[in-house]
Amino acid sequence: MRKALAVGRKEFWQIVRDGRTLMILLFVPAFFLGLYGYALSWDIRHVRLAVMDRDNSRDSRELISSFTNSTYFDIVATVRSMTDIERLMDRGDIRVALVIPEGMSHDLRTGRVAQVQVLINGDNANTATTVFGYAQAIVRGVSAQLQLDIIAGGKMPPPISAEPRIWYNPELTSTLFLVPGLIGFIVMISSVVSTSMSIVREKERGTWEQVRMAPINNVSYVVGKTIPYFVISLVSALFIIAAAMVLFGLPMRGSWLLLLFTVSLFLAGALGTGLLVSTLVDSQSLAFQVSLLISMLPTIILSGFIFPIASMPAPIRAITYLVPARYFLVALRAIVLKGVDAHVVSMELAALGVYAVAVLGLASVRLGKEKV
Repeated sequence: MRKALAVGRKEFWQIVRDGRTLMILLFVPAFFLGLYGYALSWDIRHVRLAVMDRDNSRDSRELISSFTNSTYFDIVATVRSMTDIERLMDRGDIRVALVIPEGMSHDLRTGRVAQVQVLINGDNANTATTVFGYAQAIVRGVSAQLQLDIIAGGKMPPPISAEPRIWYNPELTSTLFLVPGLIGFIVMISSVVSTSMSIVREKERGTWEQVRMAPINNVSYVVGKTIPYFVISLVSALFIIAAAMVLFGLPMRGSWLLLLFTVSLFLAGALGTGLLVSTLVDSQSLAFQVSLLISMLPTIILSGFIFPIASMPAPIRAITYLVPARYFLVALRAIVLKGVDAHVVSMELAALGVYAVAVLGLASVRLGKEKV
């Protein structure tokens, strides 16, 4: 252990002297969190809306007010014909048009189905789908309220009603889903990139021959190389989580100790991955490129960060079991959003532990071959 600590002490002072590595470990993660945390969101606000009200009744004005009061829509035009809507939609001045037909209020008050038309610009399918959901929810809310008014007047029997309750994220804020993924993404990239250049740096500076001749075994050398990066990365990861709670309202409903243990397991695997890359290449530029390739793409695409794993084809789903971020995101979201105990995420923690041992072991084996 003394030998590992000696290597760790030497590596720590190299990190302090190397401003680029220190920047990657401490400041870049915080920058990425702020940039992507504010920029990446599925919540859409202030959608430009045009209104054509042919009914001009109290009920139609109430429906229009519900759209504007929701904060999702801003009325930018009041039109009189479909030609005006087509012109505004073609120019991109509006994304949605609400068309209220003549006689809507009369239909409502006589028990008939009243239909309104919502025209949505579909050039961006994701945005159109989200906006359609907003519009549908608003129309249903107004319809339910009007129906209650009619029931109160004794004109029709009460319908069956459902009262949904959403757990863990009552307001369906996409930030609470995306920020844990961002944390895993940032921690993975910064850890792998920083350690991937550690052994390569020895080769480029000509000190690798001294390491090969030193009386130290491979495991001690790998542990010593990992210790300073682990400490700095752990502090950086906890800082990112704290910043997410302050900036984006990320809750902490679980145990801080369990969170610390989960982050430590994930970091050990990420740092081991970087060390393994470092034993396979001979230049820092190549190490940087390889580490980005094997950390960024799997974390974004195959971890469930953005794309649901359940919707992927079976061969791709099988590959996701090799991605540590998959297990980390499940455990992180369960701890901070649900407040679960360790036994609930025991499978994810075991997978992270197995991955960490595997990559650190492979790095030690590869290092042994390098020293021969």
